[in-house]
Amino acid sequence: MKRRSNEITGDRNEGNWVERTAARTMLRAVRFSDEDFAKPLIALAVPYTNGTPCNDHIRELGDLLQAEIEAAGGKAIIFGTPVVSDGISMGTEAMKYSLVSREVIADSIELMTEGYRVDGVITLSGCDKTIPAALMPIARNDLIGLTLYGGSILPGRHKGEELNIVSSFEAIGAFSAGKIDEKQLHGIECHACPGAGSCGGMYTANTMASAIEALGMSLPGSSSNMAVDEANNLSAGKRSDAAASARAMIALLKQNISSRQIMTRKAFENALTVAWALGGSTNAVLHILALAKEAGVALSLTDIAEITRRVPLLGNFKPFGRYLMNDLHVIGGVPMLMKHLLDAGFLHGDCLTVSGKTIAENLADAPALPSGQDVLYPLDSPYAPAGTHIRILYGNLAEEGCVLKQSGKNLATMSGPARVFEREEDALTAILSGEIKPKDIVVIRYEGPKGGPGMREMLSPSAALMGAGLGDSVALITDGRFSGGTHGIMIGHVSPEAQDGGNIALVREGDIIEIDLAREQLNLKVEPGELEQRRRDWLPQENKYQRGVLSKYARLVSSASQGAVTS
Repeated sequence: MKRRSNEITGDRNEGNWVERTAARTMLRAVRFSDEDFAKPLIALAVPYTNGTPCNDHIRELGDLLQAEIEAAGGKAIIFGTPVVSDGISMGTEAMKYSLVSREVIADSIELMTEGYRVDGVITLSGCDKTIPAALMPIARNDLIGLTLYGGSILPGRHKGEELNIVSSFEAIGAFSAGKIDEKQLHGIECHACPGAGSCGGMYTANTMASAIEALGMSLPGSSSNMAVDEANNLSAGKRSDAAASARAMIALLKQNISSRQIMTRKAFENALTVAWALGGSTNAVLHILALAKEAGVALSLTDIAEITRRVPLLGNFKPFGRYLMNDLHVIGGVPMLMKHLLDAGFLHGDCLTVSGKTIAENLADAPALPSGQDVLYPLDSPYAPAGTHIRILYGNLAEEGCVLKQSGKNLATMSGPARVFEREEDALTAILSGEIKPKDIVVIRYEGPKGGPGMREMLSPSAALMGAGLGDSVALITDGRFSGGTHGIMIGHVSPEAQDGGNIALVREGDIIEIDLAREQLNLKVEPGELEQRRRDWLPQENKYQRGVLSKYARLVSSASQGAVTS
């Protein structure tokens, strides 16, 4: 086993221990012993904050994992990372820092793994951006390592109904439309999130955790184990995941299995297949493109579109369906789904995983799809046919592509007048004040990766449309993105974005926009000559952030069609 950490610690058996005396002196001050210098050094990234339930338990999980690493024969260097809560920052300027945090977290982990020349790395995650960020630096530098998801929250309950975080956002729309009163709104607010764990539906966190398990970079079953139990203590499943992850880490080192041996093109196809079968978030498009770039795997929106066309929608999960992640956990979790897909030829069973085994070997003893339940539908009678969940559209309004989340709804070609807004808050005000009518097509622009900057999620206006009863009659189009909790007729990631001069910047109030699902196109119905005249008159907006992290991000970030990465 080749030791990178000897460049820093230099144990006596490696011949450079004299030169490394200063480093060992400092490590002795933080409780390293002679024996520790001969052990593999494992970086342990712990994105803890009490600023969100998604990560509130992560410090405890990190402490447990540190002990398990040492019990397995390693020595841990433990450190934290930033965490921006999507749910808390949603609908505000703070949301501009959410996607940016993915890059900052990934860079932070790289700084620590390379700064300490560790032998391996285990990364924890909770809230949405921490999940792809936890894997990006492992892929970027082809490290030996794995990632462990902190787990999903249990459902809230109020007056006999199950609640989750999106219940709160949609309640705001219902309150504004006069459908519920202030007391009902407050009751939902107080009961939607009962404890620690990531948002419970098939939103971005659970989508990405499931996709990464299918990718082979986390252990089987770990993405569908709950974060905590009813008493808000770490669940037995998460405790077991921690011990198993530590043992797997040491085994990966002994076998010298690095991340790019696992993160192949076929592995990414497995990840996308599982994400779409479950009914996952549009954000998976953005994050899986980013992960593929870090792993050196060629993957495009066109490639993703091909997979979406052949994968049926099996999951009956919120935001469009009925159930939450804990319901999947009870019937066998992600391994059960993967076995069902593998047996039908939808997965590549020969892909290597961090268990040291292939996908097929991992799933040999996984449970079969149980009968008598409607959480997960069988492939021969799916929740919705192949090609009716995530759709990739092109056209003159999205020449590089955009993403529609259909979720099995019976949508047809539609067109309507554009209602144009330069920022999310203005659109939300118009929706809440009753200015948006059925058949309108709301356009929110200058919210892309560069234009925002930061590509905010449009959960507030999309949830307001649902709460106001307009979810089936009003489309929302943006160069920003959507929360995993979004549903309705929502089209995001429009590329090129407005700030880059994409045609979305040229749309005027009242222009007719056509969403043509038969041809998978999004078109602005304006004569080419008129469009060219508008282009000659157009000027990009000045970035109001001239200093700091948002300014740096706007200068470096790529198009959403390429994953909105800065590397």
